[in-house]
Amino acid sequence: MARRAGGREARRAARAAPLAEAAKPVRPGHSGGQYRPLSDEGVAAVVDNAFRILEQVGFADATPHCIETCTAAGAVLGDDGRLRMPRGLVEKTLQQARRNLTLYARDTRYDIDLSGAKVHFSTAGAAVQCADPENNLYRESTAQDLYDMARIADTCEHIHMFQRTCVPRDIVDNCELDINTLYCCLMGTSKHVGSSWTLPEHLEMSFEMLHRIAGGEDAWRARPFVSQSNCFVVPPMKFATDAMECLRVAVQGGMPVLLLSAGQAGATGPAFLAGTVSQAWAECLGGLVYVNVIEPGAPAILGAWPFVSDLRTGAMSGGSPEQGLLSAACAQVGNYLDLPFGTACGMSDAKFPDFQAGAERASTVLSAALSGANIVYESAGMYASLLSVCPESLLLDNDVLSGIGRAVRGIEVNPRTLSFDEINQVCVGGEGHYLGSSNTLQVMQSEYVYPALSDRNSPNVWEETGKPVHLEQAIAKKREILAGPAPRHISDELDAQLRAEFPIFLSREDMGL
Repeated sequence: MARRAGGREARRAARAAPLAEAAKPVRPGHSGGQYRPLSDEGVAAVVDNAFRILEQVGFADATPHCIETCTAAGAVLGDDGRLRMPRGLVEKTLQQARRNLTLYARDTRYDIDLSGAKVHFSTAGAAVQCADPENNLYRESTAQDLYDMARIADTCEHIHMFQRTCVPRDIVDNCELDINTLYCCLMGTSKHVGSSWTLPEHLEMSFEMLHRIAGGEDAWRARPFVSQSNCFVVPPMKFATDAMECLRVAVQGGMPVLLLSAGQAGATGPAFLAGTVSQAWAECLGGLVYVNVIEPGAPAILGAWPFVSDLRTGAMSGGSPEQGLLSAACAQVGNYLDLPFGTACGMSDAKFPDFQAGAERASTVLSAALSGANIVYESAGMYASLLSVCPESLLLDNDVLSGIGRAVRGIEVNPRTLSFDEINQVCVGGEGHYLGSSNTLQVMQSEYVYPALSDRNSPNVWEETGKPVHLEQAIAKKREILAGPAPRHISDELDAQLRAEFPIFLSREDMGL
């Protein structure tokens, strides 16, 4: 008995030890493409329609720099002031556009390979409220919330990058807001960071900070660890002046850009889903033309993010089934064009973590992931159709994303996994079950995922352990993370220098430093 117990303890210890990256059942970058809501003919028709929109409709409100550079490359400025882009110009852009893009992190373990249909999950959003399930209330989001969420996401294996989740409403000045948003994210995580800027001069100041953190401008340009999320277009088909200037500064400064088109089907996009996909891709391709006339091959992610209107009210419905469908179709076009692509899914219409939230998040993110979106933004934490973010939900959603990642990975079929010899041995001369099989023990961690917080216990065990509540467990885990040692992703010495040069809002005490 002692020997058997010792064997069990040894196996338990082996199972508890960290798995090698290659042995994990779910890893960043499994390839999607299994779900194809558009036929091949449908994809080609959408792409052709996008070319037609660019050539015949064009963009209003192009900036002087955009007009000058794009017309020099072959675009046409009409008498109506709209900038039109002929098919030949767009096709030339597609030939020179960057593919096989890597988003770098300060910790090289978290670099993200966006080639092919490899799938990753990210936070994102500009929530102005924080959902507080501990006190059952909504309140304005703060810089502390943003920093805390970066810290939480840093511990979540299946959240592969951290794009800012909320707007710190306790910072009034827009320049200080942009600087502190970047700072809070970088202090909280060593994963790739995404952020936004309101004016180009704010980004120029931010580059000074990024160069200091990277160890110089050359080091930054070699491994840019922050990308810009840029809503350069106001659907339908109108450029946003300040955002276009931020885009120009980002490209010239070596920062990867997410070219974000966020129309709303039935409001700022056609009610027909195929029309909305076409317009979103036309808008993104127009941004790609501008990026590539600034710098051919500059790193850019095509961000076709069409949202859905509840046509009964006109309000956004982030948790609708059409949201997953639209995002999957956009991802399918991205795979067809072989461009780095990101979309948004997972922003529930629910107000707190509950059945509605879990169902909406899982179903929409699964659609986008199975279609092969390189990055599914807003895949964790977002509520009330992006008006709010819940820190505890990052931990709950990490479990959801692990399951979705397992679905994307699929099932490997080869002579070993087909298991004929094992089936023959167990059925003909064995014990009639596979519980003690060496294969079962070997693959129980490499073939299967296990949730960190979700409860799989029997009702009896659940009752014996005090009837734990899922959300309460997430609250406790959040407290544990934030009560632990603060991360040192930036050294104390460098942090002191940054504080002397930039208007940093949070005190070191507030950050647990």
